[in-house]
Amino acid sequence: MIRRSFIAIALGALAACTGGGVPASSGGGGGITLNVNLTLNAPVGTPYGESGGYDPPVTTVAVGSQIHFINTDSFTHTATLIPSATEFPKGSPFGLSALMQHGTTLSGGFSSGALQGGSSSQTITADRAGTYLFGCFFHYGAPMRAAIVAQ
Repeated sequence: MIRRSFIAIALGALAACTGGGVPASSGGGGGITLNVNLTLNAPVGTPYGESGGYDPPVTTVAVGSQIHFINTDSFTHTATLIPSATEFPKGSPFGLSALMQHGTTLSGGFSSGALQGGSSSQTITADRAGTYLFGCFFHYGAPMRAAIVAQ
């Protein structure tokens, strides 16, 4: 388990430093900003389980809204969809694909990729009504996870 964590962290750091990584800013202008910061956003109870590391822990948006994440922490995080979840899974649901930025809609799935401190994610559109749970590849058990409710 320790070796797997070390490898995942090393791959995340490598991805963030190479051409395939997430640049310091890759969009995210305008719309709704979700703050990504494990040290400032303490765990709280939500209808989906314990949430922390994102502010707000539950964000309600209108369908059509534009959303982006900004990492105001001093270390790397991700914001990655947990597909088809109605509550936060006990163990981390993420594979290594969470470390690469992908997706631009809530319903289609997304990951901010490895966001270094001070960087912003791509813009994600709330394209369909629903509840979308997401979390951090690196700190899911901290617990670093939250929800977006599109109405």
